[in-house]
Amino acid sequence: MRFDLQSGTTKCITEDLMERAMTVGKYSVANPSEAHPIPDTYKINVRVTSPHKAIYHHADRVASGTFAFTANEEGGYVACFWAPEHSPALMVAIDFDWKSGVAAKDWSNVAKKGQIEVMELELKKLFDTVTSIHDEMFYLREGRLKCKLSI
Repeated sequence: MRFDLQSGTTKCITEDLMERAMTVGKYSVANPSEAHPIPDTYKINVRVTSPHKAIYHHADRVASGTFAFTANEEGGYVACFWAPEHSPALMVAIDFDWKSGVAAKDWSNVAKKGQIEVMELELKKLFDTVTSIHDEMFYLREGRLKCKLSI
């Protein structure tokens, strides 16, 4: 996704993760002038935190970065981006990609490392997808049960 961030402001994106879910993220500031390096005024600060505010990633005054971790708890993980105050205010475009669960796995490296046949690789992907759906169904069912018990 791409979003705009005005200097002096913050934007946060939340991803609901299950416990033990793998997640990876990649972000970069779109260069306003391809002929020159990204100016310092366009560099951003980034922080990724858990539902209980544990910091999983932090970077100050960067043009790009990545993060990867396995969730220790279930709930809403938050990635916040902010640009330092600038006068006059400027708009910074940010490209952001956040994947979790099955989508976060690097299948091309799995295939290279294990010399896996194409069909076997596809079966592994399908198995992970089915397992993820199965876990999500139990997670949702458990949440619904908690709601009924609290009523």
